[in-house]
Amino acid sequence: MAVERIMGLFVTDDEEYQRYREGMVPILHTYGGSFGYDFKVSEVLISKTEGDINRVFTIDFPSIDIMESFFSDPEYQTIQKTHFAKSVSSKTIISIHEKALNE
Repeated sequence: MAVERIMGLFVTDDEEYQRYREGMVPILHTYGGSFGYDFKVSEVLISKTEGDINRVFTIDFPSIDIMESFFSDPEYQTIQKTHFAKSVSSKTIISIHEKALNE
């Protein structure tokens, strides 16, 4: 079973966030991960979090263990601290669930 993580962010600097994505995607691919969906949203009607959201996306991994390894990877951590922290003011994990590979 694969794992899909649904995220909501409030991106405050699109250019810096793009640098984050460009730096982290090659690392993501080495772990067998990929983005499934990616949306810029203009209005949130209902939310379970106080953090604002203007970006929603899914990120897929082969397993939870691999997902955890990716997020703890030192190279990823460096890119996250360099670019993500400067470009995102709130982060919400909407859901993490297992899914069949053909979903």
